[in-house]
Amino acid sequence: MALSIYKEKYSGKVGEVVLGATKEQGGTRSHTITVGGETALPFLHFEGDLPNRPVVALEIWDMAPVEWHPCFKKYYGEVFDNPGAWAEKCVEEYKADLVLLRLKSADPDLEDRSPEECVSSLKKVLGAVGVPLIVLGCGKAEKDNQLFPKIAEAAAGENLLLGVAELEQYKTITSACIAHNHSVIAQSPIDINICKQLNILIAEMSAAMMKRTVIDPTIAALGYGIEYSYSIMERARLGALQGDKMLAMPMIGNVGYEVWKAKEANISAAEAPRWGGQEERAVLWEASTAMALLQGGMDILVMRHPQALKLVKQNIEELMKDNSYD
Repeated sequence: MALSIYKEKYSGKVGEVVLGATKEQGGTRSHTITVGGETALPFLHFEGDLPNRPVVALEIWDMAPVEWHPCFKKYYGEVFDNPGAWAEKCVEEYKADLVLLRLKSADPDLEDRSPEECVSSLKKVLGAVGVPLIVLGCGKAEKDNQLFPKIAEAAAGENLLLGVAELEQYKTITSACIAHNHSVIAQSPIDINICKQLNILIAEMSAAMMKRTVIDPTIAALGYGIEYSYSIMERARLGALQGDKMLAMPMIGNVGYEVWKAKEANISAAEAPRWGGQEERAVLWEASTAMALLQGGMDILVMRHPQALKLVKQNIEELMKDNSYD
């Protein structure tokens, strides 16, 4: 007797978001990247279409990240003070699909660099690599509201993915994206209702932003509440496939940022001899976190360690093989 595989049918789909713009499109990127478009749950090729594979970015800063673990120095140490060279290394040597530039130097508690200085760093990165860019502010709302209009204007036509828009702080960055044709990251604090509400507010500012919004549901690292972030991602993806257009956006997660806050990634083998070598353990912690989130529907994973990126790209390659049941 032949085995009959039950196939779930969905009425909706995840919207597609295009990142970057080529010369013909008004930008300078060598190519664009499209994320989203799924009509089935993650990697269930036999149930629907998965037209665009998940992509992996490496995170860089516009200043030397003194708080990063020393193990990163052997990968990036000579380029920490040069964001353009750092970005180039991420793409050419470590094969990142995208680069995320965090404008950390603008933080008033750090170097408090001006918007104009941050624009200079952005232009160095744009000139060094041809991949689409994700650009985050410093994380301080007042300063970021000064940054976003300048960054968006300076890179008009490049279709950056700018972040983040939050429920209490979304109008300035969304307005900048509308004015200069960029995409936006809508970040919500592991709450599906806030996630949807924020997407509605952004869409009310411009219906066109529905095709330029990427959801950041806020993730957690393995061992630090990953099941909560996974459940929110799962609800968002099911909502999208069931026809809820205000949840039908691709998702992004700052995996490296979360993982490298965990003691498991940082504590030395001497301090915890049963845990094994620090760097190998940290790489596996970061890769395992990313692989779990892939199963929840993550479309863009932002990593830090190049070896973790390599493992995740291998995992994506295997998962994207169409093993459909006839």
